Amino acid sequence: MSGKEMLQFGRVDEVNISGTCLVLEACLEFEIRRLVYVSTYNVVFGGKEIVNGNESLPYFPIDDHFDSYGRSKSIAEQLILKHNGRPFKKNNGKRLYTCAIRPAAIYGPGEERHFPRIVSFAKLGLLPFKIGDSNVKTDWVYVDNLVLAIILASMGLLDDIPKKGGHPVAAGQPYFISDGYPINSFEFLQPLLRSLDYDLPKAALSVSHALFLGRMFSAIYTVLYPWLNRWWLPQPLILPAEVYKVGVTHYFSFLKAKEELGYVPMVSPREGMAATISYWQERKRKALDGPNIYAWLFAVVGMISLFGVAYLPDIGPVPLLRAISLFFFRSMWVIRAVFVLSMAAHLGEGLYAWHLAKMVDPANARAWFWQTFALGFFSLRFLLKRAKS
Repeated sequence: MSGKEMLQFGRVDEVNISGTCLVLEACLEFEIRRLVYVSTYNVVFGGKEIVNGNESLPYFPIDDHFDSYGRSKSIAEQLILKHNGRPFKKNNGKRLYTCAIRPAAIYGPGEERHFPRIVSFAKLGLLPFKIGDSNVKTDWVYVDNLVLAIILASMGLLDDIPKKGGHPVAAGQPYFISDGYPINSFEFLQPLLRSLDYDLPKAALSVSHALFLGRMFSAIYTVLYPWLNRWWLPQPLILPAEVYKVGVTHYFSFLKAKEELGYVPMVSPREGMAATISYWQERKRKALDGPNIYAWLFAVVGMISLFGVAYLPDIGPVPLLRAISLFFFRSMWVIRAVFVLSMAAHLGEGLYAWHLAKMVDPANARAWFWQTFALGFFSLRFLLKRAKS
């Protein structure tokens, strides 16, 4: 989990804790014999470096978790594992067997938690810096490898395999799952961002400074709590939990999963990233493209300011803006003429964009009109580039 969803504390607990309890009750009621829980590294990771960790590590103290997601997932995993071997309500001699999969950060086609936010920020030019040292390493897991691990874990809960003595090998066990290639997160993302023609982070920010920034966003979005699920509220740039995830080394061995479940990644990181790149290139091709946030601010704020200078009375910052405008344009008549001509130019560019998009991107023709009407050539150049490709 990432972004503003992490700050919806009540909802996080409702899904991860209350929801898990309901699933366990349903399993016992309807005699579901195998339950594989998809957990997280965060049940043992709390911001301190872990190198090649394994399942012998203790749970990170519940009260010390820096986010509700990690805390709730830890509680839920412990509930799942403690229910292992629990007899069904009908007392027919059969039992519920459980285990937990702890996946690394997930990537691949269709992943909707991390990558849409990362790509969106990159598109808007909001990935200006890396966090932490370049030697910081974390794990990733391709979605197909995770699915394989879940299937193997489910098979590891079977209690009727010959010569196994009736006790499932995976019963009551947690397993770390990854691709097995720890890498710096920003280095990992470079091929994807480069393939989409987005700028790569160049500057570096220390973990302490990034934490300050993350806590600031956390405080702001906590105040905005009633509106966190509104579509119009943008995602925070960074939160403390995310700083630790990308800025502190933590990776784990999947040796236990290999020995007990037979898990070996079937997709290499190179193949996984290639599939991810193909998916996002196709997704970008079908979506509305556009400039970064700085072009938006320049065009939209500029037009609004020009309108205010030309037609609004002397309120707020208007007198100052009007004085600056008069210094350059010399008269109100010229200022109003510039505004009218600018609006006409934007409208003309918007209509041309709509006409061109009807031929090269009909699904987004209306969106191209409105974006180009607002931004002018800042938007139109992206449509022209698409028309040439």
